[in-house]
Amino acid sequence: MINEVGAAYSLRAQEYVERFGSMDAVHPQDRQLVETWAHGIEPGSSVIDAGCGPGQWTNFLAELGLAARGIDLVPEFIERAQRTYTDVRFSAGSLNDLEAPDDSAAAVLAWFSLIHHEPADIQLPLQEFCRALHPGGTLLIGFFEGPVVEQFAHAVAPAHRWSVDALSDELRAAGFNVDTSQVKRSPGERSQGAIVARARDGS
Repeated sequence: MINEVGAAYSLRAQEYVERFGSMDAVHPQDRQLVETWAHGIEPGSSVIDAGCGPGQWTNFLAELGLAARGIDLVPEFIERAQRTYTDVRFSAGSLNDLEAPDDSAAAVLAWFSLIHHEPADIQLPLQEFCRALHPGGTLLIGFFEGPVVEQFAHAVAPAHRWSVDALSDELRAAGFNVDTSQVKRSPGERSQGAIVARARDGS
């Protein structure tokens, strides 16, 4: 399924970049949320943008003084990110394998990058994030929110909505403590959620 998702995004990479591949396309509330989260991370700390797409969020984190690197399944996104943000590190790869040493990262951003994972497989990336984070390291997840976990017809590939409670339970099972959560509902748009969690000591 993940390989199929990557192939689907590769076919529409240029369209995606044109519509969403810059911070100008980001909702101000989302930008403020990520910026506030990032300001709670010690400057210079290692941060992984997991599912970085064309790299705009990775560069945003780097501009805030963090040692950010991006990883994404779609080669076209990584090539574009490397051309556009030459001072930031990017690599092609799976969110199930961040290619990071244990306890090496201070933070992980997964901004709407887990939406295509099947619920039965969501523990794979969550446990990988927890492994890469040092104890107390922070994770920010953005996702499509709904009252139940269910699939919906995303424009690129089938995706899933999560309730805050259901995704929080998955995070706890993967070794996190949930700090905060929020939901944003706008008329005519899909409801969106965000959760901040921390890797537990000894996880």
